[in-house]
Amino acid sequence: MAWPPAPIKTERLVLRESEARDRTAFIELLASPEVNKYVGGPRPREELERETPAIPERWPGSFVVELDGAMIGQILLRRATDHRRPAAAGKADLGYLFLPQSWGSGYATEACAAALTWFDHTLPGEPVVLTTQSANIPSIRLATKLGFTELERFEAWGTEQWLGLRSPPRTA
Repeated sequence: MAWPPAPIKTERLVLRESEARDRTAFIELLASPEVNKYVGGPRPREELERETPAIPERWPGSFVVELDGAMIGQILLRRATDHRRPAAAGKADLGYLFLPQSWGSGYATEACAAALTWFDHTLPGEPVVLTTQSANIPSIRLATKLGFTELERFEAWGTEQWLGLRSPPRTA
């Protein structure tokens, strides 16, 4: 797969590769207790300031989600090579984090749908998995809107996890 793709534009958003101007937003995203409530907790801001490179999170499958020229979130689409569950191992794995001020406006749904459409065109026929804590009801609702169905629930990281699968779209 060629990376990075051209920026992906939706009605309100742009999905693109990270740039130096995104560093502050990445630090805010990773230091936020609200954002990281279900993914292991926030990282200390001082540590992030010290360790975050000038251009953060720049690797294949990492999209910055931009609204009106500013980063509001990140989407990750990467191969789940070391997944704890056999049903997910080797499949593409969708992850997302959005700044709290962007919650409740449908941006996550819009951005994830665009990333999945790009993925379907880039790697047709590939299924995608998504894992979130079972307690993260908003994330499960988003996964369901995006076409994920529950495969199983399992214990990991000290709490119950929800594993969903999105089958590839059918081609005519």
